[in-house]
Amino acid sequence: MHTETLFRALADPTRLRILRLLGSMELAVGEVAQVLGQSQPRVSRHIGILCDAGLAERRREGSWTFVRAGSTTAGEPSLSGGAIRLLDVAEHADNDFADLCASDRRKLAEIRETREAEAQAYFARHAHDWDELRRLHSSDEAIESALDAALGSAPLGRLLDIGTGTGRMAELFAERAEHIVALDKSLAMLRVARAKLQNLPTHRVELVQGDFGSLPFAGASFDTVLFHQVLHFAQAPRAALAEAARVTSPGGRIAIVDFAAHQREELRERYAHARLGFGDAQMRDLLQDAGFVPGETAALEDGELVVKIWIAERDAEARKAVS
Repeated sequence: MHTETLFRALADPTRLRILRLLGSMELAVGEVAQVLGQSQPRVSRHIGILCDAGLAERRREGSWTFVRAGSTTAGEPSLSGGAIRLLDVAEHADNDFADLCASDRRKLAEIRETREAEAQAYFARHAHDWDELRRLHSSDEAIESALDAALGSAPLGRLLDIGTGTGRMAELFAERAEHIVALDKSLAMLRVARAKLQNLPTHRVELVQGDFGSLPFAGASFDTVLFHQVLHFAQAPRAALAEAARVTSPGGRIAIVDFAAHQREELRERYAHARLGFGDAQMRDLLQDAGFVPGETAALEDGELVVKIWIAERDAEARKAVS
């Protein structure tokens, strides 16, 4: 990327406003247009220039395109981070620019409120079903506490939350992880998660649409991989764990929170559970076949459905064998 390209990208007031917005949160292109009061095609052209300069990044999520401040590679400074810090100084020195930014932030607050309202509406539509299932097992608070204890005090590093759902796990571990990627196949759930996570720093949390059967990441991308009440939806859990192993770095860990084997057949039809939980021996075999070394197991047994937590470590030699 040429220096001339960078400074050309910064030479337009609209692009400066866009970059200032991206310093707060990831936004859909349509949301950026809404804040700026400009047409979406025009805003898309400005975003394209910022992306070409390495100051922003775009990604598709269904029919929507989201944009965020450009990331950085290990050991290199972030161009977008430096530019955003410069804009912070500029806002304090330039009253006209400060007024524009203040207006943009007010509109951004409206977008945040809209996201939260949509998330609450989604919860209201599905609350009864979720409450019915929750009555069958330990409280969410107890499960979260047990998972936190099972992971211990070791750093989580780069964390992949597979099937993030509402984004609760990403929220719970945001302070312990270096960076979190919250992945879900459902666009509806990603919108719910985005509302929950929108107040976290954008450089710490990333939301991605994808399927656990074909993860859109390079090998050894993560230090910790989490399946929280997700694996029972897998028609082929062996394949899902093989994919998880592929993206887990050698020595990295996987944490699986799911039901112990049970006989509640009605959960298949009512909640689309493909698997009626997992036995310890079954889970041990699945993990070993994927190239993990099983470790500690915890059980929460104060409900009709027992919730288990399985922790395993990625084996470097096994990784070579399946690469």
